[in-house]
Amino acid sequence: MKYTELKQSIAEGAKSIYLLEGDDAYFRMKGEEQIKSAFLQMPELNFTSFDGDALKGGGISALVSAVKNYPFMAEKRVIKVSEFYPTESEYENYLKNLFENFPSSSILIIVNSGAKKGVDLKRKHSVAFVDCGKADTDTVSKWVYITLRRAGVNTSTSCCESIAEYCLCNMARVAVEVQKLIDYKQSGTLTREEVDELVYKDADYRIYELTGAVAQRNFTKFCEIADELQKKAGDEVFLLNGLFNYFKNLLTILSSGESDAELSKLLKMKEYGVKKSREQAERIGLKRLEKWVEYIYSCISDMKCGRLTPQSAVLTVQNAIFFDVG
Repeated sequence: MKYTELKQSIAEGAKSIYLLEGDDAYFRMKGEEQIKSAFLQMPELNFTSFDGDALKGGGISALVSAVKNYPFMAEKRVIKVSEFYPTESEYENYLKNLFENFPSSSILIIVNSGAKKGVDLKRKHSVAFVDCGKADTDTVSKWVYITLRRAGVNTSTSCCESIAEYCLCNMARVAVEVQKLIDYKQSGTLTREEVDELVYKDADYRIYELTGAVAQRNFTKFCEIADELQKKAGDEVFLLNGLFNYFKNLLTILSSGESDAELSKLLKMKEYGVKKSREQAERIGLKRLEKWVEYIYSCISDMKCGRLTPQSAVLTVQNAIFFDVG
């Protein structure tokens, strides 16, 4: 199930094993909180937590024993294990019997970022898989809209989409920014100007805007964003590396014969992001992208070797992009 479906699932009754897995830490954290809030009583007596890295081989028996213990004056005992990636043999030897004959008095919560590989737990008996991967813009913007409305703040759909995009759909950041807007506004209608002024735009999003200015041949906007990035994100190296990586991805997308779905896996991007990047790459053109990638790389190398100062490297790249100098 998607994270957004977890609330309804909980209302229908407890599952034996919840696997909260995905790269969005906010969804993992909030999912755990929802399950514990619904089913855990007297946590000081009925809650146990394990570090998955410490559970290897026979050590998994400690987790099994904790699950089999009876709750104290409560209906359920809740056990949580973080970053737990047992091997196939470990599952067969220590977990299979537990998963297939899970005690009705316990709930096991497995919270994984998906950073490591192991047996495919989501396909095992009794496991309710909760997808905690990063949500798309539409899902996040709906969450923003509903959260603001519940707090008595109205705003447009486009403003909600912008908040999601400025935060790159990172729910941890979105939640912080939305709470900031609620505290500021308290009631009434949130305007586009207020969103643009108050919501901090992720540095990677600003790089996206920067390259968008290149595609539009908007020199003034490029300079404004580049100046802001150098002040907020740190230094010229960040700016140049951001441009290099972004144009390199555009070149890969445009020159590759792979589908958007395959490229999204290769580049670790959302499929929608690949589609939008392809459109931007087509506007810039293959020859320009090839030239810019090679030129920016050479400027970064010259800067690291001391042949160019960071400020000169930025100006040199800027002139090459907009005035074909270099």
